[in-house]
Amino acid sequence: MSTKARILEVAARLVAESPDGDVSTRAVCEAAGVGAPALYRHFGDKEGLLSAVVDHGWDKYLATKRDRAPGTDPVQDLREGWDSHTEFALQNPNLYRLMNSPAMRTPPAAALESHRILTSDLRRAAEQGKLRLAPELAAQMIMSANVGVALMLVSRPATFPDATVARRVRDAVHAVVFTPDAMNSPTAPAPDTDRAHVAATAARLNALLHQSTPPTLTPAETTLLTEWLNRLSNE
Repeated sequence: MSTKARILEVAARLVAESPDGDVSTRAVCEAAGVGAPALYRHFGDKEGLLSAVVDHGWDKYLATKRDRAPGTDPVQDLREGWDSHTEFALQNPNLYRLMNSPAMRTPPAAALESHRILTSDLRRAAEQGKLRLAPELAAQMIMSANVGVALMLVSRPATFPDATVARRVRDAVHAVVFTPDAMNSPTAPAPDTDRAHVAATAARLNALLHQSTPPTLTPAETTLLTEWLNRLSNE
């Protein structure tokens, strides 16, 4: 194992074992059996080291998502994706808090990849007419809700002792994002069926247009049509 890999492995372990998720560069150097110059040469400073730990965490989180084959039901894939996200947070509380810390000024590339995977699954749902909203907006809603509830579970366990709250939030958000048929529930909120149908149809058409732009439309017309469809699906 290289010196850099050893330092990173030790830092990740110390973050996981720390009572508050914080580690000192001195502790990392002592545990890795290296001097401070070696750490600074490979990572620059403590922030660089923690950024590398965050990247390591995201790679660990995405390991199963990158290799999975899409199922026939994207909505079920999204349910399972939410649950696996929450489970990862509960199993790696310190690492998860660090991965989502506002102190990390530049989002890791893997975090952006995670968002793209989520958006891709939502586009599949839109193509099947199961989405009420544009995939991009739906991804923002789902990601922010999933991260929010996971952070509460790992940061305030005394206030949030029941892990099933994550599934309740998931179902509440999904009821707003997906059509009633996709939720397999006759009680899913649909106060205006006609409007919900229009929104789902607009989201589906928008997703299909992303796959193949009609040659009869100019780029300006395509942009305008996309804006209209987004407005209809996000209403």
